[in-house]
Amino acid sequence: MIEPAVYLDYLNRFDIEAAGITDGEILDAITESLAMQGRGETSIEPRMHIRPRAGVEGHFNVLRGWIGGEIDSAGTKVVGDFVDNYKEGRPSEYGLLTLFDPRNGAPKALIDATGITEMRTGAITALGAKHLAPSNPRILAHIGARGTAYWNIRLLCHLYDFDEVRVHSRRKESRDAFAARLSADLKRDIVVTEDWESCVRGADIVVEASRLPQPTPLLKTEWIKKGALVIPYGTMSAVELSLTDIADKVVMDDWGQAHGIFGSLRAHVDSGRLTAESLHAELGQIVAGVKPGRESDDETILFWHRGLSLSDIALGHAMLTKAKRLNLGQRLRFY
Repeated sequence: MIEPAVYLDYLNRFDIEAAGITDGEILDAITESLAMQGRGETSIEPRMHIRPRAGVEGHFNVLRGWIGGEIDSAGTKVVGDFVDNYKEGRPSEYGLLTLFDPRNGAPKALIDATGITEMRTGAITALGAKHLAPSNPRILAHIGARGTAYWNIRLLCHLYDFDEVRVHSRRKESRDAFAARLSADLKRDIVVTEDWESCVRGADIVVEASRLPQPTPLLKTEWIKKGALVIPYGTMSAVELSLTDIADKVVMDDWGQAHGIFGSLRAHVDSGRLTAESLHAELGQIVAGVKPGRESDDETILFWHRGLSLSDIALGHAMLTKAKRLNLGQRLRFY
């Protein structure tokens, strides 16, 4: 019996850019993956971490999962998260996504996931807001200017016509360049603030995507407006322990990833302030209609997302589908 040949599709950064996936296509792909998660049509394992030698400010995240349906792929993404890369003009994160046939284990695709990581994170932020933000959010506050920050704001602005978008980050040159890029791409004014407080106070949606070298409670609970949606997801926590005290609902993308060595609310889980019982829902359950999202504009809601392999697999599949239609990428003989 002759063994069947195995080929895999390869998309590099330039193929991803040439595919020109739209904001709507990104949101559609991630919406479907969340709904499938909520219906139990997926399998996801908690992320793992690889920490290199002492003295390096960075680590690797290893994400694993499977999605059924038309996607029908198992996948693993490895993404390096190195906060000092900007000093060499590099992105903070490099990512590589591998997709496999879940029926025989054969590799299907190898995809540059640096851009996918940023896009799918922004999509989870935006879709969290779609289901959890107050009904007419007017002010968006965003802390952080690198990595996933651009897609957070771009996709939130795709969903909402904000009166004001505020941004802040530690380095002036970083936040000014970030605001200039957003202003040019989104054709709107961006307010650059000099500190965390002036960015956050009075905002209807607060996204905390800072890149701290160690946990530091820079985002004060007292600044949060009643009825706001707060989305912290940095690797190192920037929030106070009291943040969960003001939340009427706490939502996650996946409770299985609430534990571990990193994460904005890890201390809240470790101290018992956030438990499986006190968690209102996973976002997929809300998207699938299994549990309610926001039910009143008076609710202050906290949405902590850790990042899902399912999102990477779904968006990678969407990228592959479009790239094939446009005759992009390479087909490599594997076996």
